[in-house]
Amino acid sequence: MHEKDIDTIERGVCRTKSGCCAKLHVTNWLSDIKLPRYVNNIVEVRFKNTRKDYYQNVNNLNLLAGDLVAVESSPGHDIGIVSLMGPLVEEQMKKHKPTLINGEFRKVYRIAKQNDIDKWKEAISLEHQTMIRSRQMTADLKLNMKIGDVEYQGDRTKAIFYYIADDRVDFRQLIKVLAENFHIRVEMKQIGARQEAGRIGGIGPCGREICCSTWIHNFISVSTNAARYQEISLNPQKLAGQCGKLKCCLNFELASYIDAQKNFPATQYPLETETGTYIFLKADIFNASYLYILQGNTPSTQITVPVKRVAEIQQLNKKGKKPERLLLRDDSPAPAKELDTFHNVVGQEELTRFDKPNNAKRKKKRNFQRNPNRKPNA
Repeated sequence: MHEKDIDTIERGVCRTKSGCCAKLHVTNWLSDIKLPRYVNNIVEVRFKNTRKDYYQNVNNLNLLAGDLVAVESSPGHDIGIVSLMGPLVEEQMKKHKPTLINGEFRKVYRIAKQNDIDKWKEAISLEHQTMIRSRQMTADLKLNMKIGDVEYQGDRTKAIFYYIADDRVDFRQLIKVLAENFHIRVEMKQIGARQEAGRIGGIGPCGREICCSTWIHNFISVSTNAARYQEISLNPQKLAGQCGKLKCCLNFELASYIDAQKNFPATQYPLETETGTYIFLKADIFNASYLYILQGNTPSTQITVPVKRVAEIQQLNKKGKKPERLLLRDDSPAPAKELDTFHNVVGQEELTRFDKPNNAKRKKKRNFQRNPNRKPNA
């Protein structure tokens, strides 16, 4: 849990129906709708590092989103923040499988007391120091892994060590060393490069904070097909995020591109016409058009062809026929002035333009000397 979240809760800002603004917060869009009394007493509680779980409010406590609660753990108890209540919890449980003990939900013990919060904050203050020491122990044992983060349980009896490793690691000896040095129960949990980048944070090439550190908590696999569908150049340096993997934002608009290309013809076949053979260059997906060039010509001579016309020519070519023209009269391109969207403005806005002498005053003086009877401009 971040220190910012703790301070916000202590000031009482989060004790509202809308909850607190955080990465793991879930918007309860039924909060302002009057519903029949909800019988299910399961609440969603969030912890550190995108960890969520579901607990049963057996004592019928008057809980609100944003409350700090002491919940059942194994062993002892843990401290978390109530993130969601009501009928939406069942929908959330479909995505996040709850942890059950003998087929039953774990329990919410009580709203956290000041003693619980103080002990919890002490445990949080030990996390960074524990992580540094555990990394040194890992290096001493020559294990090919990296301890990315440490999360102490609220009662300081247990800690979760999040690690990154490319291959399978035998860390049984490491667990014994960690338990002897820190006098706690140890749980090892492997995370990926995306989770690590979300924990560290940073600014993306878009200028905004990276999505994995602000709102993404469920990571979906990203493939190069997402870039191909969107006609993005397969440049590894531009497609990779700070985690070294493909950017998550490649999936954001992928569905729109796939829907737009459902009825598009294939692009691997050249178009045969009586004037010559045209080769595919690139696609303008949302304008439903392909750009072709005449075989042997430069890309600057590209011609925009609607996808309907491309499909017609491909059907004719399959039958062994060649159309007279690539474009119909209705499909003929617009005049060059309308198509020319590139303007070379280099030199018009130079950084040194204010350093150049202004000759306007000299010209006025020279004109006045030639024609002294001319009246000056108002």
